Amino acid sequence: MAGRKIIEVKNLSVTLDGRKIVGEVSFTLQSQEVLAIVGPNGAGKSILLKTLVGINKHYSGEIYFAPGTKIGYLPQRFHVDSYLPITVREFLNLKPEHKYTLEEVLRLVDIPETWLTQNLGTFSSGQLQKILLAWAVIDQPHVLLFDEPTENVDVVSQESIYDLLHELQDRLAISIIIVSHDLDVVYKYANTVLCLNERMLCYGEPVATLTNEALSELYGDHAFFHHHHFGNHHHDDVQ
Repeated sequence: MAGRKIIEVKNLSVTLDGRKIVGEVSFTLQSQEVLAIVGPNGAGKSILLKTLVGINKHYSGEIYFAPGTKIGYLPQRFHVDSYLPITVREFLNLKPEHKYTLEEVLRLVDIPETWLTQNLGTFSSGQLQKILLAWAVIDQPHVLLFDEPTENVDVVSQESIYDLLHELQDRLAISIIIVSHDLDVVYKYANTVLCLNERMLCYGEPVATLTNEALSELYGDHAFFHHHHFGNHHHDDVQ
């Protein structure tokens, strides 16, 4: 049901090797909401996702999940050796719980069944992202966490992946947290944006929150922002 609180984070801080990587982060994720996390390289975005998914356990503050919440996660980088002798079928079957058959999940993410017999190492970056997406949704998670899902993917594949995420959100009624450098994506798909540069600098609805002043604080005073938001021909790019 839309509007139900799925995740609530209060005063989250992460300190690694004596250095505060993330501090003072608080937000709420509702069911069927898309939250985008933006910020420069080294801002703590990836470690924030790893903390939410339980990979990093060294944090202070509170992380609340609604009872029974299941998380799907796609990391920023997933390297597959071209000589690795594992097929897509074998890879997907490594997931301990399946709510969909392999054929059903392939249809969900719009990839042909012929891929099942091919080795993972034979696929392009864009194709591999779709396979990872199949892995992430095969057990029917309530929330998907994506860390730069289109990094090192060509522009056509980027658009295809984001459109697919949007379609999955509608079809499966899931919530999404996505890390992205592409502000076009934030304006087009996100309900809420969280600006992070080691600490939370802004949080709210994208068009109202991502002002020139907020972006300048986030990326530095030297950054130049050209406004262009989706829907009203108004867009923000960091150049």
